[in-house]
Amino acid sequence: MGSDNVSPVFISSESAAKVFDWKSAISALQDVYANPHEEAATPARSIAASGKSWLRTLPAVPPGGRYFGAKLMGMASEVEKPGVQYVIVLYDRTTSKIAAFVDAEKVTGYRTAATSAAALDKMAPAKVSKLAVLGSGLEAQMHTRAFASIRDFDEIMVFSPTPASRERFAATIGGELGVKTTPAETPEEAVADADVVLSAARSYGEQPILFADWIKQGAVTVSIGSTVPNQREIDISVVEQSDVIVCDMVHEVVKETGDMIAAAEAGMDVEGKCFSMNDLLSGAIADKMAAAKYPMFKSVGGGLQDVVVAGMILDRAREAGCATELPIVFDTKYV
Repeated sequence: MGSDNVSPVFISSESAAKVFDWKSAISALQDVYANPHEEAATPARSIAASGKSWLRTLPAVPPGGRYFGAKLMGMASEVEKPGVQYVIVLYDRTTSKIAAFVDAEKVTGYRTAATSAAALDKMAPAKVSKLAVLGSGLEAQMHTRAFASIRDFDEIMVFSPTPASRERFAATIGGELGVKTTPAETPEEAVADADVVLSAARSYGEQPILFADWIKQGAVTVSIGSTVPNQREIDISVVEQSDVIVCDMVHEVVKETGDMIAAAEAGMDVEGKCFSMNDLLSGAIADKMAAAKYPMFKSVGGGLQDVVVAGMILDRAREAGCATELPIVFDTKYV
């Protein structure tokens, strides 16, 4: 055992927000997903649970990157005011030491939206007009900002079942982005004639909120709201209509999301139309994408995204002087 005088740093949510940049995050994710990587580099998430407490772990060793690590999130529901905290632990390949602890509450939203935008950038035509947003929460807001960083929309239309929420979204996002943003009375109204359809809101009662006959030919659908077996977001008709489905984690999307499970139970060959981000960004499915009439991106989130975006934030925070050095040093077991 030995000790080196290398102290890790802490990046707060405030510091992460200060240095984060959509285009840099999207570019970093496109670079890493364009390179082939073994399944072991970004394994499926694991969940440990006992009673009312749970811990989820998302590890990743990105190919060629400087950092590797894992995101941890957990909650003890039995306390008076339960809440989830997130942390990303980054190791530095150049030293083999722990480099940073990053508060991942905001990073989780950043990386999810940046990953969707990284895919959308390769799936959508250069010229688009209307973005439909189903949902008005944090993920919907993050995705709208990310999408607006790669495409110039003429119009955004948002639906939320709560009128005040959709009106607040329209006022906030429209003012921030300088794009005409209108609240819709129904999800169908929001989706009509949209070039990009973002589904980022699970329905009450876990019933689908998006149906195939609302979506125009050529539109790209991005679905992020159903990430576990008991969640529903899109109708199986959307899955059936989609001729290419790009996934951030193919196995998890196919086997562990309620929408895809429902489609498979209805007899559809879901796996046969699903492809990886590497397939998309390496150009392996360029011909399929060119011929696709109803392409879709489906996301569940993965540790690779967490580590890549957190690593970018770490480097930028160090440059900006807002990475807090911790007064600790870890012992090292040399091998």
